[in-house]
Amino acid sequence: MKTFVILSDSHGKRSAIDKISHLFAENDYIVHLGDGAGDMREVSKAYPDKTYVLKGNCDFSAALDECVIEAEGISVLCCHGHRYGVKTCLDRLAYRAKELGCSVALYGHTHTARIDEVDGVLLVNPGAIGAYADPSYCYLVVHRKKPTATIVPL
Repeated sequence: MKTFVILSDSHGKRSAIDKISHLFAENDYIVHLGDGAGDMREVSKAYPDKTYVLKGNCDFSAALDECVIEAEGISVLCCHGHRYGVKTCLDRLAYRAKELGCSVALYGHTHTARIDEVDGVLLVNPGAIGAYADPSYCYLVVHRKKPTATIVPL
């Protein structure tokens, strides 16, 4: 079993990240999906081998454009989502995930938490952890090649 803490769109609100920092040590992966990449500097230093920080459309610091994480026999695409038009449709993101052999795609950008399935791909947006209405993050468990995502209100 592998576990992920997934957050996105902190937009400088490090105090929100601090509220869930107790979860970082006990999980296998920590993923920030962009727009606040700089907010993860301390987390990246503390957990360099399991922290993935993606670059959002509002980020100017060094971060990944996208990456694929292999966990428990499945591949997970991580990106901010703005390059795939996620505010209007999830089809392009699902297509990209399938192109890379991923059965799960994690994305941010919309500030709205949601879990969908498109063309056999599980699409997960943890919502915005920053100063927005209904801040949230996601807890993802992958067990025996089965991903289960849960949106957690902050």
